[in-house]
Amino acid sequence: MTGPRETHRGHAADEDRARPWPARGGDRTGPARDEEGAGRPAVLPELAAALARELVRRIEEEQRAMTAAHGSPAPAARHRLAQCRRANADALRTIVRRYGWPTADLVGAPASTAALMILLHAPDLDFQLACRDLIAQATADGRCPAPHHAYIADHCAVELGQPQFYGTRVDPATFHPYPVRRPEMLDERRRDVGLAPLDVQMRTLRLSG
Repeated sequence: MTGPRETHRGHAADEDRARPWPARGGDRTGPARDEEGAGRPAVLPELAAALARELVRRIEEEQRAMTAAHGSPAPAARHRLAQCRRANADALRTIVRRYGWPTADLVGAPASTAALMILLHAPDLDFQLACRDLIAQATADGRCPAPHHAYIADHCAVELGQPQFYGTRVDPATFHPYPVRRPEMLDERRRDVGLAPLDVQMRTLRLSG
């Protein structure tokens, strides 16, 4: 997966909890299925497709608002971006409450990635922490790509003032990753979740501006 961009420029109790288990069966897509014991209704394929369209539409709208905000010094553009992100977070919260985390096997890989990007920009750390744990379980079950958990685990760690695990969050002021736990093992952890070595990530970010 190519990681969400702008987010990583800008709570795990321990490393074992934050580190996702290897995915089983790869990145699967297909008809939605009910979560055993979750008390949620099964999601029919038609509804899953509609959720996927909505998630992709919302992240595309946010990206347009972000481009406008970056290209204009006017406070109104930044206000529109903040409003868009709040609305997207509210919509994602409703989806998660009704159907659980929108996994790759539920809504497809592009829409699941869109959900992750919405989550990373959500102005609600408690919601992000709750979803981090849902994504960790989905990764363990092979229903989400392992990098999804890496991104949200790092995001939550940084927001909590803790060292990140995978180096995906970069300080925009210094253009260096925020502090990393056990940096001597960083590239090994990144490899375990399918991320390129950190120096490759940093070269890519510098080239992309």
